[in-house]
Amino acid sequence: MFEVGSPVKDSRAPGGPIEGRWARRRFEARLVNPANRRRLTVIVVGTGLAGASAAATLGEAGYRVRSYCYQDSPRRAHSIAAQGGINAAKNYRNDGDSVHRLFHDTVKGGDFRSRESNVYRLAEVSVEIIDQCVAQGVPFAREYGGLLDNRSFGGAQVSRTFYARGQTGQQLLLGAYQALERQVAAGTVEAYSRHEMLDLVVVDGRARGIVVRDLVTGAITTEFADAVVLATGGYGNVFFLSTNAKGCNVTATWRAHRRGALFANPCFTQIHPTCIPQSGPHQSKLTLMSESLRNDGRVWVPKRAGDRRPPRDIPEAERDYYLERLYPAFGNLVPRDIASRAAKNVCDEGRGVGPGGLGVYLDFADAIARLGRPAVAERYGNLFEMYERITGEDPYAVPMRIYPAVHYTMGGLWVDYDLRSTIPGLFVTGEANFSDHGANRLGASALMQGLADGYFVLPNTIGDYLADGPFPPVDATHPAARAALADVTSRIDRLLAVGGDRTVDSFHRELGRVMWDHCGMERTDDGLRKAIGQIRALREEYWARVRVPGSAGTLNQALERAGRVADFFELAELMCVDALHRTESCGGHFRAESQTPEGEALRDDEHFAYVAAWEWTGGPPVLHREELTFEYVTPSQRSYK
Repeated sequence: MFEVGSPVKDSRAPGGPIEGRWARRRFEARLVNPANRRRLTVIVVGTGLAGASAAATLGEAGYRVRSYCYQDSPRRAHSIAAQGGINAAKNYRNDGDSVHRLFHDTVKGGDFRSRESNVYRLAEVSVEIIDQCVAQGVPFAREYGGLLDNRSFGGAQVSRTFYARGQTGQQLLLGAYQALERQVAAGTVEAYSRHEMLDLVVVDGRARGIVVRDLVTGAITTEFADAVVLATGGYGNVFFLSTNAKGCNVTATWRAHRRGALFANPCFTQIHPTCIPQSGPHQSKLTLMSESLRNDGRVWVPKRAGDRRPPRDIPEAERDYYLERLYPAFGNLVPRDIASRAAKNVCDEGRGVGPGGLGVYLDFADAIARLGRPAVAERYGNLFEMYERITGEDPYAVPMRIYPAVHYTMGGLWVDYDLRSTIPGLFVTGEANFSDHGANRLGASALMQGLADGYFVLPNTIGDYLADGPFPPVDATHPAARAALADVTSRIDRLLAVGGDRTVDSFHRELGRVMWDHCGMERTDDGLRKAIGQIRALREEYWARVRVPGSAGTLNQALERAGRVADFFELAELMCVDALHRTESCGGHFRAESQTPEGEALRDDEHFAYVAAWEWTGGPPVLHREELTFEYVTPSQRSYK
């Protein structure tokens, strides 16, 4: 199903003591003087935290920036859905936190499948992010003495998560959006909303532009620059049902992959333990309940299988607070992969609650009795209100019902320490790259990585590449640009010409079921092989039976979805191939054949301590391994007991 190619190496990661690597790389990187920056153009695709912060910072530095997003406003980026908080090693609680502890927790939380240099830089930069956001006016919660408040998140025994009630992502995005709009007003950034990137233009081996479609008029154009930055988020919607916004997709990164960018660790997806359970087959997405709720909520199920009594009728002696029982050191704050598998296990035993038995309770009765309802409402009020609106149940009176769901993707385009992909001139930031989280992301680290990449990392590394510019002029008449434009046009024409009898969503829903059943919370050799066969057959049927109404020359959301789902089919097969080849369990990748006697993930460091970077060939993909080395955190069997 795949071939093995030559190893890949991160040649820009500095050596020496880890504490000085980022400072050394910044010093060694070449600079572009202010006068030359004004002659260089950078395209940034995506306006979430990673994209908006990158575009704003590059514009502030004097580059000419062109920003693209498919939403009607940059403020609609999915970063707003990250509700719970953002990690930073400021140690305001004086509880033993430090940059090194955040680094250690993140490497361990990722099950020792991430790069030490990248993770240490992330922890180091986290301190600066908070100062930046406070200066922008982000309304972080504060404690009585005036310092910013912190709360705990999964995978840590310290309080390092800064938050703005249950809307942290929204507030951080507003800060980045204001910074972006300031540069738009200053004339350094040109912003284009409702434009979707459909291909990458590669000229003489360098990324020199993109092909975009105006989603209102249908016009397809080629846009050019000296460098391209992809900040387009993750690919969780390959499962159809996920916590992602419906528009989230893989198209930008996948089309770059088809042009030569390696795709790393696609099978590393995150299942979030705190989501509102699916209510029925009609549902098109799932809703995340912030992990911050696990600070004060206690997770439990009845001890007896088949117990269908209302939760308040079940006495304490007949409840199983299973996370507290299994993992006493961390309790309800174990990492997401651990909590998700534990929830699946108790539901598989017949002890799940709610319709279909696919749910567990998240109970705030103890917190309300201890703190009082006003204090709980102050911390989580908007989340409680959202839950009640969706379910019709009052979480102050009865426990929430939650169940794991697809949330985040650790895989993405391969990048080196400078965030360069394997295509010169193509940089990838935030969730669109693979670089910082290994096999599992700790809660409150997505916002941290997006802002770290956009505000601090990319602006310090892109200059080393642009110092070789400006590059020879390119326009729409160049053969590479014309070929990319023709590829996009022919793909759209092909989708419209099928004229079949099935909707795009019906195919997407069926693909999602295959992925959830065989490449979701638990994976097996037989299941993955079955999934690959089903995906190939379904993809063939898609191109024979899909029906896309309307035309290409106008607003056509069915056409938008059709192109994205076509890319999901190709990605889904690679995800299953990647999961099949990795015959170990690590983080969110749980192979049933590789587990401890206690049912925990069992890694195979001897054979799989590497990044799996895949090359597109049009046939069997080619695997390029990047070996991982650990100098500061010794890989061990993860234990949160």
